[in-house]
Amino acid sequence: MSESVSTAEAPVRGLPPGDGEPGIWQRYGVVALFLGPALLLLGVWVVYPTIRTTIRSFFDRSGDEFVGLDNYETLFSDDTLLTAVRNNFLWLLIVPALVTAIGLVFAVLLERVRFATAFKVAVFMPMAISLFAAGVIWRLMYEKDPDQGTVNAAVAVVKDAVSPSGVLSAAQPSTEALQGGPKGGLVLERVLASGDVAQLGLTGIRSSDVPGDAEQAVVPEALAGGITGVVWRDFKPGGGTAGEVEDEELGLPGVTVELRDEGDRSVAQTTTAADGTFAFEDLEAGSYRAAIGPNTFSEPYAGVSWLGASLITPAIMLSYIWVWAGFAMVVIAAGLAAIPRDLLEAARTDGATELQVFRRVTIPLLAPVLTVVFITMLIYVLKVFDIVIAVAPGSVQDDANVIALAMWRTSFGGVNDFGLGAAIAVFLFLLVIPILAVNVRRFRREV
Repeated sequence: MSESVSTAEAPVRGLPPGDGEPGIWQRYGVVALFLGPALLLLGVWVVYPTIRTTIRSFFDRSGDEFVGLDNYETLFSDDTLLTAVRNNFLWLLIVPALVTAIGLVFAVLLERVRFATAFKVAVFMPMAISLFAAGVIWRLMYEKDPDQGTVNAAVAVVKDAVSPSGVLSAAQPSTEALQGGPKGGLVLERVLASGDVAQLGLTGIRSSDVPGDAEQAVVPEALAGGITGVVWRDFKPGGGTAGEVEDEELGLPGVTVELRDEGDRSVAQTTTAADGTFAFEDLEAGSYRAAIGPNTFSEPYAGVSWLGASLITPAIMLSYIWVWAGFAMVVIAAGLAAIPRDLLEAARTDGATELQVFRRVTIPLLAPVLTVVFITMLIYVLKVFDIVIAVAPGSVQDDANVIALAMWRTSFGGVNDFGLGAAIAVFLFLLVIPILAVNVRRFRREV
């Protein structure tokens, strides 16, 4: 008898309702755990202050009285605030474009210079310091005195190479025998002829201004067929006689002396020796006058007032560009390195010049990177504050004013008008929003 073994499958028990679906905590808990702190900080430091500032802008300086749009009317009617708005728009028009252009030039140079790494470090180094510290550096560099300000010292070197200053810029005639002024030179009234000796005494010269190689002044001997003379510091310690060369009176070397004819035309020119003497030889018969040339009295370079009202804004822009050019260079250089080299070689093979390759191939391929740099600079320029307050002296801050600085000065700089300061902050926020929106839209399109 055979036994049949029947195998029956065990019934599958269904899962309890809901066991296969994640719970609310499992679904949202982890997200809340990660996003919660960030959202809390965002709310505390961004959302709440934005709402609170917007509400505060409709109240007076103390916050007790509702004034509606009065603060916004003041914003667009006060001359100082209008200067800040105008300056900010000048910054928007000039700085982002220049930073982007300079960064592009530097990025291209990186591919062609031998010391690319050192060049990159030198240009990018200003980004390692704060804008306020950079402003302090440039404040010192912009000092008007060429002995203190680096910028004016560099300009003085170039100016002296082209048109050197006179050795005796502050000298005056010691007697009425010399007539004229620094612009036309000092002319000896006495008419000279061959064999005469001219004595040209000067005063008003400080001991520190006397050339270091000056020697005791000497009256030269008469010269047949020529005219001799001396230029000296007509001042004797303890007293002396004006117009006479005496002991302890120094000659003035390096002075330009001209010989002029009856028509006041310069016919000869020479320079005085260490003892102040000079000589004109082999002269034609006639009447002459000796004159100290005007270049002897030319003023030394006194420096440009970079921190003055007329130049303060361009000066701050230059220092700001110096800081941000490194950022633009690094970003654009990264985009330049990503361009396929075969495209550039194909363009050269087709006969394009380097300029055509740069304009028709490189620039279009770099357009997204250039846009990033440009928009970034627009945002930062709208918020510029610390470098302005660091570079601009207090006396010209009204002329260098920008919106962020106006907001700070109105709220915390002594005015303490928090209602108007809040209105300026809201206005600045509204200016930034369109740029941020364009940036976000461009980012989403690229992604």
